[in-house]
Amino acid sequence: MSTRAALGCPEQAGIPSGDRSMYPSAEGLAFTVIVPARLASTRLPNKPLADIGGVPMIVRVVRRAMLSKATQVVVATDSAEVQAACAAHGVRALMTRADHASGSDRLAEACEQLGLDGQDLVVNVQGDEPLIAPSMIDACATVLQSHPQCVMGTVAHELDDAAEFANPNVVKLVTDAQGIALYFSRAPVPWWRDGGGAPKAALRHVGLYAYHAGFLRRFPTLAVSPLEQIESLEQLRVLWHGERIAVHVSAERPGPGVDTPQDLERVRALVAAGA
Repeated sequence: MSTRAALGCPEQAGIPSGDRSMYPSAEGLAFTVIVPARLASTRLPNKPLADIGGVPMIVRVVRRAMLSKATQVVVATDSAEVQAACAAHGVRALMTRADHASGSDRLAEACEQLGLDGQDLVVNVQGDEPLIAPSMIDACATVLQSHPQCVMGTVAHELDDAAEFANPNVVKLVTDAQGIALYFSRAPVPWWRDGGGAPKAALRHVGLYAYHAGFLRRFPTLAVSPLEQIESLEQLRVLWHGERIAVHVSAERPGPGVDTPQDLERVRALVAAGA
């Protein structure tokens, strides 16, 4: 087996990078998008309400998600301010408990409020991704639908920048030959021993997830894993418990997310320029 195939590189594993023809069309695929949003943020206070082109960021995220094939797009929040801002723009926002340990817990409660069946598909779109590509949301739902042996789907893209590969804030992943995740890490993986670092077609994880509602309800009951605590990556709990995550390798990179005031200014500039 070639080095690239062994690393799970898509074009060697029978999954052409970014080739959506490998997956069923999103046409006829029913799924719900839930956007978790809370005001607490150490680096950017009141982030969901940050103004971007005259619209709160959370509303801009929802509008992008509504351009996908989703049958409904809902915000899940613990903030009356976020709910009011959403209502002012015609966006449905569910009030959820303030004591949730993670976004997944908040999504699980939202699934209960929406009365979703166990096999219903749910896509978690982060509330700080105001430039998320609607086609990427569709691809995330589709890859889970086309891998019934998996409980989750997610998205990655090729990573060829050495600085990003070494950056612990950039999450990398490796897959098997069928595009199923083997591991997620903040470390530079896989390490190309004879090539001096990053292999060609290393993969960067995009924080976009699809679930069946039944598994999303079950996820908070799973014991936290040691790997999850070490890496501070919640998805490692899924792998630790023997479940599988399907990965769509996208030909496009996601638009920039917003974590800091500098990120916010960058996105504002892009939106003002017509992004």
